[in-house]
Amino acid sequence: MSDWTAFGRVDADGTVYVKTAEGERVVGSWQAGAPEEGLAHFARRFADLVTEVDLTEARLNSGAADAGGSLTTIRRIRASLAEAHVVGDIDALAARLDKLAEVAEAKAGEAKAARDAARGAALARKTALVEEAEKLAAESTGWKTAGDRLKEILDEWKTIRGVDKKTDGELWKRFAAARDGFTRRRGAHFASLDQQRKQAQTVKEELVAEAEKLKESTDWAVTANQLKDLMTQWKAAPRASKEAEQKLWERFRAAQDEFFSRRSEVFSARDNEQRANLERKQALLTEAEALNVDADPKGAQAKLREIQAQWHEAGRVPREAAAGLERRLRAIDDKVREVMDSAWRRTTKEDNPLLAQMRAQVAEAEDRLSRAQAAGDARRIKEAEQALASKRQFLQLAEQAG
Repeated sequence: MSDWTAFGRVDADGTVYVKTAEGERVVGSWQAGAPEEGLAHFARRFADLVTEVDLTEARLNSGAADAGGSLTTIRRIRASLAEAHVVGDIDALAARLDKLAEVAEAKAGEAKAARDAARGAALARKTALVEEAEKLAAESTGWKTAGDRLKEILDEWKTIRGVDKKTDGELWKRFAAARDGFTRRRGAHFASLDQQRKQAQTVKEELVAEAEKLKESTDWAVTANQLKDLMTQWKAAPRASKEAEQKLWERFRAAQDEFFSRRSEVFSARDNEQRANLERKQALLTEAEALNVDADPKGAQAKLREIQAQWHEAGRVPREAAAGLERRLRAIDDKVREVMDSAWRRTTKEDNPLLAQMRAQVAEAEDRLSRAQAAGDARRIKEAEQALASKRQFLQLAEQAG
């Protein structure tokens, strides 16, 4: 702490003086001890003033204190300096307080402007809310949405502060009138819906009955579309009473869930089967593509025939993979036929081993068709018929070429 005693003195009769730019003035009397103790006593009083100024300045700069309150404190201390019973650098403290007063005045002005702006914004916001409420009350037919919005307006209204009491009361009357008007209009509307709810219940009972009929179906694509159509009709139909609506919806949804759950299980099993088939066909392709057709055309043809038989037995694969697999297998088949055709041209029809092989393939295809027909497997029958027709066609072309 500064030695404030340098700004004072005590005369012989105990009178204490403080030194200022305007000269000395009496600040008190000290008779209780040595003059130095008297100066220290009055210097401590000055130090207390400095501490108060320090605290006021710190709170003002930090924003922790109201600028107007700080300004009042600064002016009070500044006014007291002329007669303060203290010893210290009064001129410096006065200059410091004058600067602080300017800062506080500026901050107080800013705060007042902010409050004025906030009041203006609050008034504008409440006015906008009232106008929105009046428009909803007069025009809206989205009852739930408008009702929810009016509740939101009320909640926001309660958070807005700063509008003068008279204006706030007038705005509140307008808002309350709008809300009451909306409530009456909504009540009249829903009163007219009772009969519609009864009709809606009848319609939805029919939709539920139809959905429950379809839930055991295994015609997956057709039934799925029918259930989707029923859902569209459900959404388009008016609502029944709350209790009836909930019970009907639970039945309707349960019927849909049962069908789509069964379909999902079937499709999942089919997908797993097709993925396994895909792995099998990929392995067969790897085996086929490894055939050395040029070195052993006849052996390659026989092996390819075995692979093709296993290929047809392997079954369906995922749609996105089917075309690529078939294309690769056809390429191998084309190569074998090309090599065998070259060899065939060098032999007579009777000695042509390719024709013999092709006839054997036709016989094998006929046998496969017979087995599929005996098993009653529609998919295998169809595939066997296609394979047989293809092999017969190739044999006919080969015999004609011969």
